[in-house]
Amino acid sequence: MGTDTVRTEASDDAAGRRREQRGWYFYDWACSVYSTSVLTVFLGPYLTSVAEEAADAGGYVHPLGIPVRAGSFFAYSVSLSVIVAVLVMPLVGAAADRTGRKKPLLGAAAYVGAAATTGMFFLSGDRYLLGGVLLVVANAAQSVAMMLYNSYLPQIAPPEERDAVSSRGWAFGYAAGSLVLVVNLALYLAHDSFGVSESTAVRICLASAGLWWGGFALVPLLRLRDRPSAAREATAPGLRQLAATIRDMRRHPLTLAFLLAYLVYNDGIQTVITQASVYGSEELGLGQSTLIGAVLLVQLLAVAGALTMGRLARRYGAKRTILGSLVAWTLTLAAGYFLPAGAPVGFFVLAAAIGLVLGGSQALSRSLFSHLVPPGKEAEYFSAYELSDRGMSWLGPLLFGLTYQLTGSYRDAIISLVAFFVLGFLLLARVPVRRAIEAAGNPVPERI
Repeated sequence: MGTDTVRTEASDDAAGRRREQRGWYFYDWACSVYSTSVLTVFLGPYLTSVAEEAADAGGYVHPLGIPVRAGSFFAYSVSLSVIVAVLVMPLVGAAADRTGRKKPLLGAAAYVGAAATTGMFFLSGDRYLLGGVLLVVANAAQSVAMMLYNSYLPQIAPPEERDAVSSRGWAFGYAAGSLVLVVNLALYLAHDSFGVSESTAVRICLASAGLWWGGFALVPLLRLRDRPSAAREATAPGLRQLAATIRDMRRHPLTLAFLLAYLVYNDGIQTVITQASVYGSEELGLGQSTLIGAVLLVQLLAVAGALTMGRLARRYGAKRTILGSLVAWTLTLAAGYFLPAGAPVGFFVLAAAIGLVLGGSQALSRSLFSHLVPPGKEAEYFSAYELSDRGMSWLGPLLFGLTYQLTGSYRDAIISLVAFFVLGFLLLARVPVRRAIEAAGNPVPERI
């Protein structure tokens, strides 16, 4: 009888865990449409065109009296968003760990981001400052929400399941991005048939991402559950809390070494994601429909790529699989530098290469880092992790924007990002992940 009771309890625990995992996947389903339709496809070229409309004769806009090339405004806005995130994320992460109440904080961040994204419908004419403000708010909110979302991974999946669970989450996100992008593409290409202008069609696509985000965020908020926390430390203001988190990480130098490698190479990944459409439209002269089609190809292949790389990680280990993906990223960027203008076929080939490694490199990085987080510090440590995730990087967009501002060439700007992948590879190769997991106080999976 006792054995039956134990089996029943174990079965109930497994069922509850699977239910939470399915709910967790749906946050990626909800928010990835923002990353795809807004950040990757529509907002970069559209906000750039709005800024160009407001620019002076020399091609500059003047937010707060500062001269900025209209072509650099979007990149600088992405950079500014991470400054806001730096102040907010450590504060929220520490509060989540201290109170154990992640779900209300996740809901607040998700709906602030969704509201800002929906508000992009009003971005028209020369309202580039409105676009910049909404981008900063949405990006910072997305960063906070993703930090809380990611911190659930070690709580809802045992070590041997994390690569698979993380990869499925990314696959859900890319599937949603693909689905909505197909609808966006139909609206954009046939906007005359729907009786709206091209500008209005873009603004509808931007706002619909916010509505999708807010609607589907209800699923994880209903299924995920809060857990009691043993931590009772007081929460300090943003920068002080970040400093406290980093001081704590110094007691786990191998975790910090992995995080440094991740911040470097993921900064490159996120900058490619956010600036590829600008590069395609401004440097290669490709039309919006071509850019949307290329991003749709990335989304479709990223679903298969995330699941395939998850399987490769089970055979070769997550670290080796990530290192292989960084080599692929480097070669892809180098090829992109030499693409001739007006060559959509070459752009599609590069999009396919990116799609095959994009989801897997991100999913495996997330699951590998989850093994390196000391128990009870999940949200706090993931706040540092999230600083360079989902387009929240600041150094990459800043380098991209500065390179363009100094040279006037988007080719020089895109090739400058190779440095992030080369340095990230070298840093990650030096991290002994098994020792790092043991030092964090976590069980070591059979293959890592």
